[in-house]
Amino acid sequence: MERVGFVGPGLMGHGAAKHILLKGYPLTVLGHRNRAPVEDLVARGAAEAKDLAALAAASDVIVLFLPGAREVEALVTALLPLSRPGMVVVDASTGLPETTRRLGALLAEKGVGMVDAPVGRTPKEAEEGRLSSLLGGDPALIARIRPIVECYTDTIIPCGPLGSALTVKLVNNFVSFSNAVIISETFAAAAKLGVDPNALAAMIEAGGANSVMFSWIAPWIREGDDSRGRGKLWMGQNVLETYRGMAKDAGAPTEMADAVSRSIAAVVAAGHGERYLPTLPGIMALMAGAPIRNLDGSDL
Repeated sequence: MERVGFVGPGLMGHGAAKHILLKGYPLTVLGHRNRAPVEDLVARGAAEAKDLAALAAASDVIVLFLPGAREVEALVTALLPLSRPGMVVVDASTGLPETTRRLGALLAEKGVGMVDAPVGRTPKEAEEGRLSSLLGGDPALIARIRPIVECYTDTIIPCGPLGSALTVKLVNNFVSFSNAVIISETFAAAAKLGVDPNALAAMIEAGGANSVMFSWIAPWIREGDDSRGRGKLWMGQNVLETYRGMAKDAGAPTEMADAVSRSIAAVVAAGHGERYLPTLPGIMALMAGAPIRNLDGSDL
């Protein structure tokens, strides 16, 4: 079996790495400042590399679950002199398509392949091995690494050449994040109008306005449960701004993206960037002077 190296066993990465291990792949994990997920993986049978050189020496395929393009670029730049022909880098981060294509070209000069494989869904699905994955890159490389990706996903969508998967992910994230902002503004307005939030939630669920995003948010509205969407708001803002830049550079319309950007920028500027996405209706309602519940999830 391919020897798999793993970088970024955090909120999303831990579950993915765990399921690679459960499927029997030899796994080496690069140390992480959050020790708990690393120690759990080591207890399950993974090896821990003391540095990137040790990880590269122990790996045929290196999977990256990093926060964004900056971290991916730093890691791949450091990996270049340590790489060897035949290795493959699978980038499951949400980065920039142009950065990925540039890094892929540098890796190719060393005989190293690269696939962009950003994931969807939440840490809950990651722990269950039910993420979704988009794949971009050479078909032969995709065929080679697909069995590894299948360890932690139940949905795989090929998208085209290197960078195409990230492009699809960013466009999809714009739809998802815009939906979250619209839902949140709706509940803030409803609170100002004296509408029962539970009645409104039931109406949304019974009609055409329902969505997967609303299924993540509704438990917080009803019970203060933010566990369905454990992405932090500052991370969502970063992804949205990445999409806006990409769309503007292409000359695509961004009227809605601009409006959503203003809304989320106000929330982050007010000090709520570290809160999880399902709390957004409560934050907007609080900022409007009509709180739904306390932001810690407790009743008013």
